[in-house]
Amino acid sequence: MTYDYIIIGGGIVGMSTGWQLQQRYPDAKILLLEKESVYSKHQTGHNSGVIHAGVYYAPGSLKAQFCKAGVAATLKFCDENDVPYNQCGKLLVATNALEAERMQALYKRCHDNGIDVELLNADELKSREPNIVGVGAILVKDTAIVNYQQVTTKMAERFVEQGGDARLNHKVVGLKESADKVTVDALHNGQQVSFNGRFLITCSGLMADRTTKMLGIKTDFQIIPFRGEYYKLPEKYNSIVNHLIYPIPDPDLPFLGVHLTRMIDGSVTVGPNAVQGWKREGYGRINISLRDIWDMVTFPGFWRVLKAHIGTGIVETKNSLWKPGYLKLVQKYCPRLKVEDLQHYPAGIRAQAVMNDGSLVHDFLFAESPRSLHVCNAPSPAATSAIPIGRYICDKVAEQQS
Repeated sequence: MTYDYIIIGGGIVGMSTGWQLQQRYPDAKILLLEKESVYSKHQTGHNSGVIHAGVYYAPGSLKAQFCKAGVAATLKFCDENDVPYNQCGKLLVATNALEAERMQALYKRCHDNGIDVELLNADELKSREPNIVGVGAILVKDTAIVNYQQVTTKMAERFVEQGGDARLNHKVVGLKESADKVTVDALHNGQQVSFNGRFLITCSGLMADRTTKMLGIKTDFQIIPFRGEYYKLPEKYNSIVNHLIYPIPDPDLPFLGVHLTRMIDGSVTVGPNAVQGWKREGYGRINISLRDIWDMVTFPGFWRVLKAHIGTGIVETKNSLWKPGYLKLVQKYCPRLKVEDLQHYPAGIRAQAVMNDGSLVHDFLFAESPRSLHVCNAPSPAATSAIPIGRYICDKVAEQQS
C-alpha cells in the first residue's frame, strides 16, 4: 500500500501534525513511525511539563503567536480528553537591581503580547510565596503544568480513532525519493520493513539533521545537544511554593534559568541548567556517544558557538559538577534549600539547531524536497505550541503540494 503521508517522529510535534492532518484529510492514508516503544520518549517526555504563557517572545513573532494560541489549544485539548493539568501560575522573581530592570522590560513585553500579568513588589511577593525572596516579581496567571507524555499519547489515540496508522518500535534507517513516491526503510523487531508514501513529513527532533541527510538534502545546520539537568526535592517540600518560580532570564541566552517547578504529580523539581551534551539521547548520569561527539567536533559551527559562549559554558559545567554551585542558583530566590535537598532526577536534552557560522537558531527552520518537508528546528516552547505548530506544518504541506 502507498500512503498519502508518512510522518517520522512520535513526539508531541509529530503527533500533533498527524492528528490534525488526519482531521483535515479524513480519507487520506497517513502513517506515523516512532522508533521507541512509547510516544514522546525524548524531548517531549523530559521537559518541565510547563504550559507557557508566552512571556519571553518578541511581540508579533511566530513564537509569540503560537505560544498564546498553544496555551488555549492545549488546555482545551486536556479538558476534552480528560488529561489532568493545574493552572497554578508562574512568578518571575527579580533578586537584584539588574534583574529588576530586566523584569520591567519583560513586564512591558507581556502587555504587548496580551498576557494577563501582575507586577508584585517585595512584600506582595512574600505574601504569596513565604519561602521565596526577591525585590519584585511578575505574576503570570495563565501558566499551567501538565504531563506532555499523557497529552501526546491521547493525541495518538485520537489519530488512530480517526483512521491514522501509528506504529511504535519502527526505527527509520533509510529514505529514498523518486518522482512519484518516497520510500521509508525501518527496522522493526530486528527486521527491515519498507513503506511507500506520496509525501514525507519528518519531526525527528534530536535526529533532524540526520533525517535530512538520509534524503541527500543539503543544509548548513547541525543539531547540537544541550543537556538540562534536574533535581527533585524531598516529599516534605511538595508545598514549598504555590506557583512555578522562575528567575529573570538573561536575554542574551536561549535558556530560562534554573527554576522550581510544581509537577503534575505533586512533586517539585529544580532545574534545568544548560550544559554541553555528549550524547543526543543521554539522560543518565554518564552519557557518551562517539558518533555524536564526532559529528559535533567535525562541524565548524560547534567550535564557533563554543567560542562565543565559552564563559557561560565554563560556569554551567562547573555548577553541573559541583552541586553547591548549582544550589546557589536556586538559593538566591529560595534560601531555605540545602545541598542534601537536591535528589537525582532524569535529565533532558534540548535539540539546539546551530548554523555553520555558529549562530543559534531561535526560530523555525525547515528543509524541503519535492516530496518531503522536514522540521529541522521547532523552538521552545514547542510542547506548549504543538497544536498551532502542527496546524502550521499542515498548511505548509498543503502549500508545498499545491
